[in-house]
Amino acid sequence: MKFLYLIIVIPLIFPASIFADELPDLGDVSQATITPRQERQIGLQIMRQIRADPSYLNDAEIDSYLNNLGNRLISSSNEAKPDQSFEFFALQDPSINAFALPGGFMGFNSGLIIAAQSESELAGVMAHEIAHVTQKHLARMISGQQHIGLITSIAALAIAILASRSNPQAGQAVLATAQAGAIQSRLNFTRKHEKEADRIGFNILQKAGFDPHGMAAFFERLQNAGRYYENGAPSYLRTHPLTYERIADIENRTRELAYRQVPDSIDFHLVRAKLKALQGNPADTVVEFDSRIRDKRYANEIAERYGLIYALLRNKKFQRADKELNELYRLIQSDQSLGVLKNHRLGKPVLVESEYLQTGAMIETLAARVKLANKQIKDALAVYQSALKTYPQHRALVYDYIAALLDHQSAQAALDFINKQSQIIHDDINLYRLEAKAHAALGNHMLQHRAQAEIYIQEGKYHAAIEQLEIALRMSNGNFYQLSSVEARLRQLKEFVAAFEKD
Repeated sequence: MKFLYLIIVIPLIFPASIFADELPDLGDVSQATITPRQERQIGLQIMRQIRADPSYLNDAEIDSYLNNLGNRLISSSNEAKPDQSFEFFALQDPSINAFALPGGFMGFNSGLIIAAQSESELAGVMAHEIAHVTQKHLARMISGQQHIGLITSIAALAIAILASRSNPQAGQAVLATAQAGAIQSRLNFTRKHEKEADRIGFNILQKAGFDPHGMAAFFERLQNAGRYYENGAPSYLRTHPLTYERIADIENRTRELAYRQVPDSIDFHLVRAKLKALQGNPADTVVEFDSRIRDKRYANEIAERYGLIYALLRNKKFQRADKELNELYRLIQSDQSLGVLKNHRLGKPVLVESEYLQTGAMIETLAARVKLANKQIKDALAVYQSALKTYPQHRALVYDYIAALLDHQSAQAALDFINKQSQIIHDDINLYRLEAKAHAALGNHMLQHRAQAEIYIQEGKYHAAIEQLEIALRMSNGNFYQLSSVEARLRQLKEFVAAFEKD
């Protein structure tokens, strides 16, 4: 039990990005594999800490893009088992890194997404991480290792990488010392996993219809960049040891394939532009976007102007953001070559009303936010209502519309919309948060605490959820059916917690 306690605590002490693929698994260390449930539980423990970290990007659009891209890769391959779940998320971190956690959780730093020059490059990294999960590398890494030696190795690597962030010389010194003995053997073992993940990831990438050259191109550019980085090699190279042999192996595989150009989706460009807009000083970011647009240094003008508008909102230049939004719409209307917009996953651009050109869910969401920032409430609600007819399941539109109703129109209208969405979107923590706010505004305190309990359940805070349900039962403003529902949920949760703690 002491060892299991250490296994849980160590990932909580150090940032998840430090460990990357070095994270251990929960379970009997004498076994070469662990059960999917054990993997999921340790993954959830780590994710609780990640979600509480300021670097966690709780952005519905970025998460949606990453998960759609990941699901496209997974569904096109036969690697994932039916009981394997996946969740892709982003961190606001300029370092180039990605990592897989137990339970199918996969994190991607904003720096890596921005560094990818094509969607196939990003998909190549994602396919590589998916292969780590499907091949159970996290479970296999503890096979045949001694308990204390494993803990020491992980801690030594974590300290080295942590130190290298602030002082590259110190980090290299610590790592050089730690590499003696057990740490070196663990790095060698990781390289075997990396080679296997390359091979399987390459096949996943190819089957999903992406350009397999993208994997080799990204890795080779990272390798070259490592020579010129002032603070040492990119983080991805430290957590995923890259060798010329691995790059050569991928390139040999691509030589056997006929080259075909795979166009990037508009979402890929929009997400990268949004991440650029969210980083650094807002005023400086606006200047950078202005400079690139003026000099025509961009891969996609629509995405670049989209990013500029986000940067202007961050910089509280709301009137200019509205002006630039009009320029963006004129660009979309005048460009007759937007075949990529017509074919991207969000649907076709349609003219819903004469004054609103439907361009894509991400652009429509941004348009509504610009209108709200300029106190144009009627126009903002009209954009939301129009866009939701075309993109009813775009989470950012859903969340934003509910928030706008709560802030500017009617809590009851917001609650009615939430109830409709809950029939389609299940166990969504953001919907529960908005539901709790709506009930509070309406004075429905029993249902407010019931919704807060569901928030805690999603966060893995089961005892706090039980407390909220018990508070709900003490409220006197619920009817018989609501009271029965809360009692049933409390009983179900207590049974779950008892079984969970018994295990």
